[in-house]
Amino acid sequence: MHKPTHSFRGAALGVVAAAAVVAVAGTGPAQAQAPSARAEAQAAVPQGTPGHLVPRELPPHPSSDWYASDVTRGLPETPPFCVEKTLPSAGATHRTFWTEYDTSATQIVVRTGTVEAARKLAAAAEKKIRNCAADWVRDYPEGTASGRDYGALTAEDGAHVYGVHTSYPDSEPGIHLFGVGRDGRTVTVVSWGEMGGFDQAPVADFKRTTTTAVVKLYHP
Repeated sequence: MHKPTHSFRGAALGVVAAAAVVAVAGTGPAQAQAPSARAEAQAAVPQGTPGHLVPRELPPHPSSDWYASDVTRGLPETPPFCVEKTLPSAGATHRTFWTEYDTSATQIVVRTGTVEAARKLAAAAEKKIRNCAADWVRDYPEGTASGRDYGALTAEDGAHVYGVHTSYPDSEPGIHLFGVGRDGRTVTVVSWGEMGGFDQAPVADFKRTTTTAVVKLYHP
């Protein structure tokens, strides 16, 4: 049995490394980019793209600022834990966030063709998250995992927050929060994670983050 490879310390460092190499025009240390390159990167995102979270809207970190990539077309190179192979790249944009420590986050927004398609996509993402702990233990039977349903939120056409904890022998445990929400034909999935357990999860702050993410989807 191979050891699970997902690690939020690794994920955070990977995001920072990618930001440094690509020199995205985000908020934070990776801002060293020529103006023409920044303009080109921003032009790649279509006009009318739904709004995305900004660093100050994430749950506060006790020891670090949050930093962010640009809003980028398509799915992130490394899909968020639990929702791999769930969201389409067509109509998708994303932004990744990281701190100076092991905490990281991702927001994916998908503009579908119809309201019904958006309903089905949001339902599929929620189902995948609800089943995530059981699926993970099936893949890694030497480990343990559990999930929590933190309930629905009043935000546009609905949102829901979940938590998933994973632990593997001789490896740091991971705590993950997920928010899934919809406004019309647009769906967003927000993920947050770090090493630790449920007691460390900033659930109240993350609910506010998820509500903000869903509200920002609206574009007249």
